[in-house]
Amino acid sequence: MDAALIWEWIIKSIFIILFMTAGFAYTTLYERKVLARIQIRLGPNRAGPQGLLQPIADAVKLIFKEELTPASADKLIFFLAPIITVIPSLIVTAVIPWGAQVVLFGRTITLSLSDVNVGVLYIMAVTSISVYGITLAGWSSNNKYAMLGGLRSTAQMISYELALGFALIAPVMLAGSLNVREIVEAQRGVPFAVYQPIAFVIYFIASLAEVNRAPFDMPEAEQELTAGYHTEYSGMKFALFFMAEYIKMIAISMIGVSLFLGGYQGPFVDQIPWLGPLYLFGKVIIWLFVIIWVRATLPRIRYDRLMQLGWKIMFPLALLNVIVTAAVIIGVGG
Repeated sequence: MDAALIWEWIIKSIFIILFMTAGFAYTTLYERKVLARIQIRLGPNRAGPQGLLQPIADAVKLIFKEELTPASADKLIFFLAPIITVIPSLIVTAVIPWGAQVVLFGRTITLSLSDVNVGVLYIMAVTSISVYGITLAGWSSNNKYAMLGGLRSTAQMISYELALGFALIAPVMLAGSLNVREIVEAQRGVPFAVYQPIAFVIYFIASLAEVNRAPFDMPEAEQELTAGYHTEYSGMKFALFFMAEYIKMIAISMIGVSLFLGGYQGPFVDQIPWLGPLYLFGKVIIWLFVIIWVRATLPRIRYDRLMQLGWKIMFPLALLNVIVTAAVIIGVGG
């Protein structure tokens, strides 16, 4: 195998890991600043200019914070659960293209780590793994509140994965491919959100439930479950759960932007390929703003209403959307 190709993969992998971890840190600052503006207050403004060093201060605090392990916990699972939660959120973006092909140092480089033919299938497979980390964290803690949070998370993520999966089928059908790059290229003229507004809205709502974001943050409902599945976690173990949530926010934003909003497509991308990553980044920033806006606006819904929304409304609607889309494609093609 070409040594240059291996080095290219290594550099891309390191870039993705560093980008996602740095993105996690500054997404927390972004959220706190946006929430402060919505609530007419200042937000972080002490650590560094305009509070820009606040994520670093938080990291230092968590690194030096004492870690406690319950005496009756399953020590091995208790230790592994945060790792199982954070790894899928880091690797899911491996198939997301950041831009078109560019020429660098005389080589034509594809701006994605892996351009696989079953990219959407890979995304659905990897995102379903993180539920194990949360469930095992709740079980291994030997705490009834943590256990209830883990069980809630399991039921919630399984319920909304069905609607999420059917929402992802719509752009796959329109592009005629499971390859994420080909789906992005198929949106050169019009983004698929225009043709598939129902699938777009279902994806957005289901993705919030998948990453346990408000108003679907039932697994960590502090009023009912103390802190849910991570009640017994502290220090860097808690930081890994915190990291996983925010990295998954970035990941679902990148996936949604790529499948429904044209990804890296934008004006003059054909002439200047380096604009692609900037368009993708800009769209992700806007998507994250909407997620934060939803958190600031909507209260946490009741758990039975959460399940009813998933099973009685979103799942049938997503299934109906797939059937109608298939009928229209066959009708137009025929």
